[in-house]
Amino acid sequence: MAEFAFELNDDQRQVRDWLNGFASDVMRPAAAEWDEREETPWPVIQEAAKIGIYSLDFYAQQYFDPTGLGIPLTMEELFWGDAGIGLSIVGTGLAAVGVLANGTEEQIGTWIPQMYGDADDVKVAAFCSSEPDAGSDVAAMRTRAVYDEAKDEWVLNGTKSWATNGGIAGVHVVVAVVDPGAGTKGHASFIVPPGTPGLSQGQKYRKHGIRASHTAEVVLEDVRVPGHCLLGGREKLDERLARARESAGRDGGRVRNAAMATFEASRPAVGAMAVGTARAAYEVALDYAGTRTQFGRPVIDNQGIAFQLADMRTRIDAARLLVWRASWMAATGRAFTSAEGSMSKLYASEVAKDVTARAVQILGGNGFTREYPVERMHRDSAIYTIFEGTSEIQRLVIARTLSGVPIR
Repeated sequence: MAEFAFELNDDQRQVRDWLNGFASDVMRPAAAEWDEREETPWPVIQEAAKIGIYSLDFYAQQYFDPTGLGIPLTMEELFWGDAGIGLSIVGTGLAAVGVLANGTEEQIGTWIPQMYGDADDVKVAAFCSSEPDAGSDVAAMRTRAVYDEAKDEWVLNGTKSWATNGGIAGVHVVVAVVDPGAGTKGHASFIVPPGTPGLSQGQKYRKHGIRASHTAEVVLEDVRVPGHCLLGGREKLDERLARARESAGRDGGRVRNAAMATFEASRPAVGAMAVGTARAAYEVALDYAGTRTQFGRPVIDNQGIAFQLADMRTRIDAARLLVWRASWMAATGRAFTSAEGSMSKLYASEVAKDVTARAVQILGGNGFTREYPVERMHRDSAIYTIFEGTSEIQRLVIARTLSGVPIR
């Protein structure tokens, strides 16, 4: 079992530096263009695929890093490059995590490679959980999956919202209700293979930030998928639903929820994304403060500016340490007894919003223009306190874990 350490090993440093080079040389020069276009940066994704960054093998290597730091290091460097392009590169990973968290070994081996494609034919995948009336309130989910025993098929109907890569993906992972009487415990995840009739893209969202990442509705109209597309299999689902029925009406009956299993695994990674964006904004502000002259001296000579930079750097480092702790705990099988995963996501996302806002302020009028990247970074940072569990939901999770009381 890997011990927690603050010092990266040689392999981790090499990967970090390699990713930083790609982020600096390929992502940053393209960031403003794709933000303005509000389109998926396929050429950048293909460049990432050509050198092995966008591939199943690379993410598997990082995922199985025994220290748990492979994924957060990757996320921080890519989102230091640019959040919108970064999400286009790593967005497929959420669908992959959905399969890893809920699927069988056969399903993992079959579907995850198809999510990425290869350097000559790049693919993306989508994880579809949120709905127009079911974001944080997953119990309000309406998308239904009904089993057709005669054909051994599941029939899916409903509308998903806020799906990264929704509609343009090859493989979609869809969370649906299979037993309405079981509440959130009656949810299951399904693979919808490429080209399945009945799945279509609804509206594409025009967003405040991360505009290079495609976000859209996914509409499911009598979508039929084979029985083997139920993640985890029918036997596992029946056992889980039976336990849910037994625990109905009793406190403490804990049954795994398909969407929550995915989010639990990905929250520290989102925290690492936020750290990357915050670090990028801080570095721009630090450089600007050291070169911008007012009243005959660099503005960093003013205590008001210097103290802001000191706070920014301190909070970024603290956020990174929370992310690393949660990632190490997950990799070494330690339970989040104090909701450490939610802590890392909550704190890092709030830090990103604060640091990028301060960066805009330090740059003054220049920070408010698109000539400098902090304006984009500030817009991008807003998403971290919203997706994969809002800050309010993270606080609720933490409070419930600490108190043992179903706080509302």
